[in-house]
Amino acid sequence: MTRSRRPVLPLSLLALPLAAAPLVVLPAIAVLAQPEAPFERPEDTRAALAQAQRDAAAAEKRSLRLEQEARSATEAAEKTAREAAALAARIQQAEAGITAAQARLALIDGQRRALEQRLAERREPLLRLTAALQKLARRPVALSALRPGSLRQTVYLSALLETTLPEVRRRTAAVRAEIARGERLEREARQALAALEASERALAQRRTSLAALETRQRIASRRANSASARESDRALALAEEARDLDTLVERLDEAAGVRVSLAALPGPVLRPAQPSAATVADIPVQPLSTRAPADFQLPVTGRTVSGFGSVGDNGLVRQGIAIAPRPGAQVVAPARGRVAFAGPYRGYGRIVIVEHEGGWTSLLTGLARTDIAVGETVVAGSPVGVAAGRAALIGFEMRRQGTPVNPLDLLG
Repeated sequence: MTRSRRPVLPLSLLALPLAAAPLVVLPAIAVLAQPEAPFERPEDTRAALAQAQRDAAAAEKRSLRLEQEARSATEAAEKTAREAAALAARIQQAEAGITAAQARLALIDGQRRALEQRLAERREPLLRLTAALQKLARRPVALSALRPGSLRQTVYLSALLETTLPEVRRRTAAVRAEIARGERLEREARQALAALEASERALAQRRTSLAALETRQRIASRRANSASARESDRALALAEEARDLDTLVERLDEAAGVRVSLAALPGPVLRPAQPSAATVADIPVQPLSTRAPADFQLPVTGRTVSGFGSVGDNGLVRQGIAIAPRPGAQVVAPARGRVAFAGPYRGYGRIVIVEHEGGWTSLLTGLARTDIAVGETVVAGSPVGVAAGRAALIGFEMRRQGTPVNPLDLLG
């Protein structure tokens, strides 16, 4: 009778390969330096990201249109004005790109922190299990053969491991997926940082180009300095006399009405043959318009923090909106018109008032710098100044024949 032989296990079953026990290795997720997030909730950050992307697309569209109009312009002054407006739109596009990149970085940073927390919770038990499996895998084969019953225990152990490892792999699949997600987040963060740096470089270049263009504009307009100075002096005198901002706007509206009426008067005519039969022609009145001025736009990109008709801290109803832009953001004319006032006004920082066709008037407050002079004609999107630094607010009002209108209702 032939004696049965004990099965001899191959070395691959006696020694558990290290590759079979998945090691938990945390990816090196880069912590990117970025400014403090302006929003507390991820939903607000996502909303800001979407708004910044829309602002960037709108600014790019405006810049392309203005560049085309500048190429088609025949008069030098109009061509220069369109070029400046196109550069200002490019600046606003770069500013919106910076805001979008910072919002993306903030979202990625929040996801990274949540991922690190989940991995930390799962890492400890998996490390203990991995250490136990590796300890069993390192048991010498010769020692197992010399110990009584070691082969049987090895067979049992191998069978146990063969049934355990699939379960271990299943339970660690989520961890491996989290690690892969961490690597994706790191790649996305680097892409967002590269986009941020590119937008900052573009912003600096476009501001330099705009400054050079404005310098050429000032040199070209020196001939009109005397008339501009007289108009500026009159505007400053009105500002000193006005009790408040509403009164200043009303006085400027009255002056604009008189100026338009005088400009509409006919020129000198010959003495009629019978003076007694002569009649006086009526002075034409500028027609009012209920429609928004052509090419109307918001003067600055940013977040609307107070709406039209809301009650302010002083208990007064707001007659416009307040926009929180980036520090030093570019501020532009909301539509074509004539500058009626540009300079400091008590309690409002530097302000700009522009008269538009159809009886419309726009008012901008809170500027840190104004780049236009009283009497200048601006096109929609012409640079008029810049916002202040941190926590700046730009006030924006639109009035039709002195009556406040919600600017957001005028957007197409």
